[in-house]
Amino acid sequence: MSGTDSTNVQVTEGNPREVYETLQEEAQRVLVGNDEAIEHLAIALLTRGHVLLEGVPGVAKTTIATIFARATGLDFRRIQMTPDVLPADITGTHIYRESTGEFALQKGPVFTNVVIADEINRATPKTQSALLEAMQERRVTIEGETLSLPDPFVVVATQNPLEMEGVFELPEAQRDRFQCKLQIDLPERDDERQILERFGPNPDLDVETIDQVVTVDALQSAREHVFDVHIADPVNEYILDVVEATRDHPSVEHGASPRATLAFANVTRARAAIHGREYVIPDDVKATAKPVLVHRLILNTDADLSDLTTDDVIEDILATLDAPSAEVAAGGE
Repeated sequence: MSGTDSTNVQVTEGNPREVYETLQEEAQRVLVGNDEAIEHLAIALLTRGHVLLEGVPGVAKTTIATIFARATGLDFRRIQMTPDVLPADITGTHIYRESTGEFALQKGPVFTNVVIADEINRATPKTQSALLEAMQERRVTIEGETLSLPDPFVVVATQNPLEMEGVFELPEAQRDRFQCKLQIDLPERDDERQILERFGPNPDLDVETIDQVVTVDALQSAREHVFDVHIADPVNEYILDVVEATRDHPSVEHGASPRATLAFANVTRARAAIHGREYVIPDDVKATAKPVLVHRLILNTDADLSDLTTDDVIEDILATLDAPSAEVAAGGE
């Protein structure tokens, strides 16, 4: 456990909606706005996914990740990624013990339930790649020895926009292993006023006040319920249409991978479950298309010259494709 106060646990049964709403309510004790971030972190936890949070410094990216980890009660470790961090600093290494005269394995911070990789794109590509095997296969290999990681295992990484100095773009293979990417923007004026009103008189109100509100058993059970959510054939076809359109779009050099297709379907299932439905509707697809696909598309030169973004491409695809009706989705059970 991460050290949160387990006496405040509210959810012991595995209802995905109750798990999500309880986590959201606890997060809102400290967090102002950013409901979408907590939603997708919950979705990732329930579908074995990983989340990338992007935004300028000071918009609470690390705070969001830490609040979520504490509310789940899972073990978590924060890794501050800098250019001098080495792969072994993440995965671990064998060190010599004078007392025994032998080498012993010292596990790295990746051996936890929730890894918070802070400012991941400040680390070199070689160090970033140390997370590849962990994120995909949930295991790491240290000097020829393969070790399994805890379950659940979620990487929540934060990064600064590429326009900032001292950052390295994540390799395509690394980006593809993140289930979703979320943009954490500067707060609206009303939200920022609420931040002033909430934290001005209460300087001690911070992530340390967040309690564990769900049990690990409830999380595991809720995860099983998510994969019982039904996706009717017309909705499956709609997902495939959206993915295929990313590959055929005239502004895209490389579209979404089959890994993205699987992530897309899982995310729609989880979104349906946490909103109390046993089947996926087209609105689930539309709501999750951008977080699932935005970091996976590589635009061509013409798009770059036209200042077109991946957000623009996804919006164009969703506006062009015909979606099935919600009635068709519900009736396909």
